[in-house]
Amino acid sequence: MATAVQEKLPPALDSTADQPPLFDGTTRLYISDICPFAQRVWITRNYKGLQDKIKLVPLNLRDRPTWYKEKVYPQNKDPAKKDFAEEMVKYTDTFIMFIFTSFKGDTIKEAGPAFDHLENSLHKFDDGPFFLGGFSLVDIANIPFVERFQLFFLDVWKYDIREGRPKLAAWIEDLYLVTYLESLAVLSIPYLGSGSCSSWDPGRPTKGLVLVEMNKMDAYKQTKYDPDELLEYYRRRFLFLLS
Repeated sequence: MATAVQEKLPPALDSTADQPPLFDGTTRLYISDICPFAQRVWITRNYKGLQDKIKLVPLNLRDRPTWYKEKVYPQNKDPAKKDFAEEMVKYTDTFIMFIFTSFKGDTIKEAGPAFDHLENSLHKFDDGPFFLGGFSLVDIANIPFVERFQLFFLDVWKYDIREGRPKLAAWIEDLYLVTYLESLAVLSIPYLGSGSCSSWDPGRPTKGLVLVEMNKMDAYKQTKYDPDELLEYYRRRFLFLLS
């Protein structure tokens, strides 16, 4: 456990404040000291003893800096994406159960609409290949199950869930080839929830998707499981339903 460090908060930045430097090598945590969501991250920072490494930047949310929406909380720019993100994250459980239930019946016919729903949802925003355009929690919530279902359906029914679903196919391909989010690396993923009030700034001008080869990065690679072992697990767990 880190040693307690008593620190004095700097004044909260308001609409008259200039944006802090971007290229000075400083990692910043933007917070509103009244916000409970920001407080959670703040507590973690303090518990880990990172006061000397992560600088707090309090913000006055009643009189926000002019650069706040673009640089700190871009979600405010598009409430439609925020609402859609919450809807899609909630739908994840429905999607999973829909697929599992289909194993007991006419699987391809019954599962098809669930995959179609993902395909149609990927058409909603055209500013990137992911559900919200840029990579988000919606993608993280879905990919662990979609990649397993893709393997299982192809193995058991010789059915490629990507066939006839170009957006879903592109989404899967991009998730295999693209893994590293600058904001993910610093614990700030767009649309984490309806009340996110904090964001990390690693001293870079933007937070967005950095396109790199999957095998060169660890954020997603370390979480992937051997496909053959996944298939064997799914066979043991579900094939009895098909007999």
